[in-house]
Amino acid sequence: MPELVAPHARFHASFVASNAEWAGAVQDGAGIHEGDDVITPDGFGRFVASLVAAETTPRRAGLVTDTYRWIVEGDEYLGSISFRHELTDYLRNFGGHIGYGIRPSARRRGLATWALARTLDLARERGYPRVLVVCHDHNAASARTIEKNGGVLEDIRRNGDDVLRRYWIDLG
Repeated sequence: MPELVAPHARFHASFVASNAEWAGAVQDGAGIHEGDDVITPDGFGRFVASLVAAETTPRRAGLVTDTYRWIVEGDEYLGSISFRHELTDYLRNFGGHIGYGIRPSARRRGLATWALARTLDLARERGYPRVLVVCHDHNAASARTIEKNGGVLEDIRRNGDDVLRRYWIDLG
């Protein structure tokens, strides 16, 4: 049975294996930024500490406070989801409140739909009336995940070469 847990160093080996599966692609929701060391145990420990602290202090200049949760089963890291507490202009247009990614070997199990529903509960508990969730236009699986959780398409926007679908989810 999957769980949503705060990031923890005990998932290092599984996180590194997941990172290899992504083969250089962006892991939405994982919080990895250029320069983050997720490979060495010490670097991973610092990375995890910064994710946990991001709930009250943005990780870097220009970022917002963010609640990160990892989707795990036992000691296996399956993916990540993040809830951004506020929207910058960039996030309002291209990123949204919530980002998530499921490692390739764990896809097609309903984990993203499940994790998004749990994160919407967190947003409700914190008093958000609605949240914005964005996905790439070509990512039909992510669009279905958002729609299954009540997402209503507002529009489709271009950010450089990326074409993005913007959905609002009412939490009332």
